[in-house]
Amino acid sequence: MAKKKSKEISLDDLESELEGVEEQESEVEEQVEEEIEEIEEFSLDEISEEEEISEIFEEEVEEIEEAEVEEAPTEEIIDERIYIIPLGKARKGPRNKWAKKSIRFLREYMERHFKPESLIISQEVNEKIWEKGIKKPPRKLKVRATKNIDGLVVIYLA
Repeated sequence: MAKKKSKEISLDDLESELEGVEEQESEVEEQVEEEIEEIEEFSLDEISEEEEISEIFEEEVEEIEEAEVEEAPTEEIIDERIYIIPLGKARKGPRNKWAKKSIRFLREYMERHFKPESLIISQEVNEKIWEKGIKKPPRKLKVRATKNIDGLVVIYLA
């Protein structure tokens, strides 16, 4: 067994390092104190309930107006089709895999009919398949599929 060499540290070195660290901490604390702004004090008696309600209502109206203005950019949809997809074949095999297989069958069906570069199944379609759990997916599903210029196919519930 080889003995490890222990490094001796003098007390003076430790004290000098600690002083350096304390100086850095005090500088940071001073910077933080300068950045903190004082909050103006006000009393709740100055604001009436009517003013409070009207201010809240105005903020909500402004948020709604902003949401209406910011519409999703419209993509050029090349093709849009509605399908009734049979998912009965997914019921072969173990019952606790039926919903997973239904999703896979849905993907295969859409790839066979649309030939997409990429495929997105919307959240509502996924929730519809998994609605009754993994053991009881629907036997048929009516969906609306859209394809844009980039070859992206999105599947929505019809």
